[in-house]
Amino acid sequence: MKTEWKIFLIISTFLFGATILYGAWTAGDSGRVEWVGTVALLLSGLLTTMCGGFFWFVSRRIDLRPEDRPDGEMADGAGEIGFFSPGSYWPFGLALSAAIAGLGLVYWQAWLLGAGLVAVIFAACGLLFEYYTGTRRTAEH
Repeated sequence: MKTEWKIFLIISTFLFGATILYGAWTAGDSGRVEWVGTVALLLSGLLTTMCGGFFWFVSRRIDLRPEDRPDGEMADGAGEIGFFSPGSYWPFGLALSAAIAGLGLVYWQAWLLGAGLVAVIFAACGLLFEYYTGTRRTAEH
């Protein structure tokens, strides 16, 4: 987490500097500040500052990870990360249904938007419960 908050600090510094430069440049060029771009850059800087602050707080509370230690090796980070389904079709269905919902929103077709949102919920539930086998009950003799 030590590396992450430093990266976000660099990005935040750049965005705040770009905000000042953009605001001054548009004010000097057109005689008035272009507020949409200035506010977008400012909010982007605040968002990256918030993410960097979160990573900074987390980095103070946890032990150093292998990536943060100067003597860390690649093998130190080895091990099981989690279970990832290699042959699942649900991510494809989720992406397709989100695309359908997006098209319904773009063309403002309520029926297409509704069908896409229902499909998104269905695909998300399918992805979530793909390996669910039910509650484990104790065998009664």
